[in-house]
Amino acid sequence: MNEHSAPDGGARADASPAARDLLLVGNPNVGKSVFFGHLTGRYVTVSNYPGTTIEVAKGGAEIAGTSYRVIDSPGTNQLTPSSLDERVTRDLLLDSPGAVVLQVADAKNLRRALVLTLELIEMGVPLALALNMSDEARTRGIAVNAARLAEILGVPVVETTAIRGEGLRETHTAIANARRGSASTILSPELESEVSRVAGLLGAAPERARGIALQLLSDDEELLQRLEPVVPGEMTGPIAHALRSAQNRVGGSLGVAIRRARLGRVDEILKIVFSRGGNRQSGWSERLSRWALHPIKGLFVISALLYVTLWFVGLFGAGTLVDLMENGLFGQVLNPLAVQGVDALLPFPHVHETETVRIDLEVPLTPGHSVPTGLGWERTVETSSYALTGVATDGAWQAAVRFIHDLLVGPYGIITMALSYGIAIVLPIVFTFFLLFSLLEDSGYLPRLAVMLNNFFKSMGLNGKAVLPMVLGLGCDTMATMTARIMETKKQRLIVTLLLALGVPCSAQLGVLLAMMASISALGTAIWAIVVAGSMVAVGFLAARVLPGDRGEFLLEIPPIRRPMLSNIVIKTAARLEWYLKEVVPLFILGTVVLFVLDRTHALTSLRTFSAPLVVHWLGLPIETTDAFIVGFLRRDYGAVLLLQAGTGADAILSSAQTLVCMVVITLFMPCVANVFMIVREHGWKVAVAMTAFVFPFAFLVGGLLQRVVQTLHLPV
Repeated sequence: MNEHSAPDGGARADASPAARDLLLVGNPNVGKSVFFGHLTGRYVTVSNYPGTTIEVAKGGAEIAGTSYRVIDSPGTNQLTPSSLDERVTRDLLLDSPGAVVLQVADAKNLRRALVLTLELIEMGVPLALALNMSDEARTRGIAVNAARLAEILGVPVVETTAIRGEGLRETHTAIANARRGSASTILSPELESEVSRVAGLLGAAPERARGIALQLLSDDEELLQRLEPVVPGEMTGPIAHALRSAQNRVGGSLGVAIRRARLGRVDEILKIVFSRGGNRQSGWSERLSRWALHPIKGLFVISALLYVTLWFVGLFGAGTLVDLMENGLFGQVLNPLAVQGVDALLPFPHVHETETVRIDLEVPLTPGHSVPTGLGWERTVETSSYALTGVATDGAWQAAVRFIHDLLVGPYGIITMALSYGIAIVLPIVFTFFLLFSLLEDSGYLPRLAVMLNNFFKSMGLNGKAVLPMVLGLGCDTMATMTARIMETKKQRLIVTLLLALGVPCSAQLGVLLAMMASISALGTAIWAIVVAGSMVAVGFLAARVLPGDRGEFLLEIPPIRRPMLSNIVIKTAARLEWYLKEVVPLFILGTVVLFVLDRTHALTSLRTFSAPLVVHWLGLPIETTDAFIVGFLRRDYGAVLLLQAGTGADAILSSAQTLVCMVVITLFMPCVANVFMIVREHGWKVAVAMTAFVFPFAFLVGGLLQRVVQTLHLPV
C-alpha cells in the first residue's frame, strides 16, 4: 500500500470502519482526481483492488457532519464492463450497497455522461451529479440547465470548474443531499417483461434489482458469479435459464437493444436541458487541437514533440543531470562516504593472507608466542617489545566481514551499484520524463497522439492507446509495463508488455545508443532503426494472431487542449517519483543482489564460457563483448555502456559493422531484471518466463542474421 499526496482544500477525516462510503464515479478524463484531492485533503492511500492490478485511491472526508471513506474509482463509460477498469468500478458499486455516489461529468460531453447516470440511477444508489469543466462548455457556446436536469433525474446537480475551485463547496451540499433518482430507461413492453422476470429471481433489494437485471441482460457474463454474496446459490441456475430464455424470446442482442433505449432516453433529456449557441470562441487551443489531429500537420507536431523529448530527456536528463548525480554527488561524495563508513564499521575488511600488519600491545610478550586477536586470526610474536609484527591468517570471521562489505560497497554492492544506478543514473532520467509526460498529459495532447498512430498499431492487434505505454517506455520500461493496464483486453496488455520488453529502449539506454551512433554511418543508423521497428511490427503482427482473445474497441475521449497547470504537474510528477522510489528501486536492489550472488558463486564465469561461442561465432563479435550481454540482462544500459567502450576511443575493438550488430542485439534484449519482476507482478511467472525465453533467442537470431547480411553485401555501415 502506498501513500500519495493530494492537494489541500477539503476537510479531512481519517476513514474508519463506521464511515460511510462515498464513491467517485465518472467517464475517463473528467477531473475526478481533483474532486478526490479536494475532499480528502493531504493523506490518502492507494492499493490494488482485490484480485486485480488496478489501483484504487481511498481517503477520509468530513462532509456536513458525516464521516465518509472516499473511494476514487477507475474511469468508466458504462457499468457493463468491456475493460478491467470498468469491471473494477462495477464491482465497487456491488461491494458497497450503502455507498453514496458522486458522478463527475464533463459538461461538454453530457450525452456520454448521462448514459452512465441512468445506469447509476437504475442501480438504486444515492446519487449527486457534478457537471465539471463548465468553463470550457461556456467557451464552446454550450449551456446546460442544471436545475431542470436535477428535476428530470431526481438527484442534486451542480455546475463546477474543479481545477479552479469553482462549485466545490456546492458539491458538499449536493453530496449531503444525494438521493435515489427517478429517471429510468424506457424499454419496449416485451423487453421490460424480461427485465421484471429476471429482477424477481435476484432476491436483491428492489431498488437495485432492476439495474442488476439490466446488466445481466446486457451480456455481462461475469456478473452472475459476482452476485453470489447477494443471490442464493440455488437461484443462479434459474437466473441463467431465464437469461437464455429471454434471448430466445426477444431475439437479437439484448445488450444492443437496451443500449439503444438508454441512448434514446438520454437524447430526450438533452433536448430539454442542453443547448449549443453560435458564440463559440476559437483560440490558440482550438487551432493546436486541429493541427494535432491533421494527417499532415499532425506529423510536424509529433516531430516537434520527439525533438523536445530527445533534448529534454535524452540530453538534459540523461546527460547533464545524470553527470551531476553520478559523477558529482555519488561519485565524489556519497559513494566515498559510504565506503569509508562501511570500512569503519567492519574491522579489517582489507587484510589478506600475505599482508604484514603492525599491532601495538600494552604488555611485553615472549618471542615466538602466538596471540589470538579475537578476530579469527593469530599473530606470531617476533619481538619482546611493545610493537608486534605478524602475519594474519584468513579465517571464517574475515570471510564473513568481507562478504558483507562487498555486498554493500563492492563492485556489485547495494550502495555502490544498485543505489547509484537507481538514483544517480535512472532517477534524473525518469524525473525529466515524468515531468514532460505530466505536461503532455495535462495539456490533453496524448489522446491526439493515440488517434494519429491508431492505424499503425492496428497491424499489431492493438489500437492508438498503445502509444501511451510505448512513449512512457522511453523513460522507464518497468513503469511502462504497469501502464499497459490501460488496454482494454488481456490480449492487448500481453502484446504491449511483449513489445516493451522487446524493442523499446529506456531513456538511459537510448542515450548510450545515440552515443554509439557516432561510430557508424547514417546508413548504419537507418538500418538499426528499420531492423528494430520491423522486428517489433513482425512480432506484434504474429502475436496478434497467435494469442487468444479479442482485440477490443478503440474508444478514447479527446479532451480539449488546455494550458497545463503548474500545481497539477508538480503533484503528478511527485506521485510518480514516489512510486518509482517505492516500487522500482527495490527491484534494482534485488537485481544487484542476484548479480552479486552470481559473481560470488563464479556463475558469471560459467556464463561467459557458455555464451562465448554464440557471441563469437554467430554474432561475429570479439570474446570481450560477452560480458556486456551477461551484464545487459540485469542492467541493459550498462551492457550498452560496455559495448560503447568497446566500439569507441583509441582502444576500440569493434568495427562499425560489429557496432551495428551490438546496437541491434542490445536494443532487442530483455530490458533488465527489474522489468522481468514487473512482468511477474502484472502477468505471473509463466508469462515472464515465456517472454524471456522468446526475447533472448530472438535478439541473437536477428543480430546474427544482420551480421551475415552486412558481411555478404559489404554494406558501408
